Amino acid sequence: MRFSPTPRGARLARRMVADRLDAWGHPHTSTANETLTLITAELAANAVRHGHVPGRDFEVRLIATGETLRVEVSDTRTERVPVLSSQEAPGDAESGRGLMLVAALADRWGVAPRVTAPGKTVWAETGCPLTGRSPNHGMQR
Repeated sequence: MRFSPTPRGARLARRMVADRLDAWGHPHTSTANETLTLITAELAANAVRHGHVPGRDFEVRLIATGETLRVEVSDTRTERVPVLSSQEAPGDAESGRGLMLVAALADRWGVAPRVTAPGKTVWAETGCPLTGRSPNHGMQR
């Protein structure tokens, strides 16, 4: 799904992921839902803050395969690729902790160039058995 590169767009992306996971059998209060929703919030906020290109939306894709849940957030900036630093942000810094949080919550995460458009995709995966209804091949862009 596509979202406007605004704080409102980031909130909508987070909410859409939470609602889709709930529909797939991961209730809003489940660990899987809370974890993937928080990861989505961080990645979407980064897309808005660091990946914004005027006139271009960011995209979110949610995929469930077997016991893995994956969220992908794509934006059109190619020159600003996130790097996880081994150094923690200073205590008074207003940013710099989001990807550290993603790394702590996700089983795996990374960055890849977008295949069909300019930009990059930041993705994160977490293992979680499906607890209810089966997904219909993911929330598409």
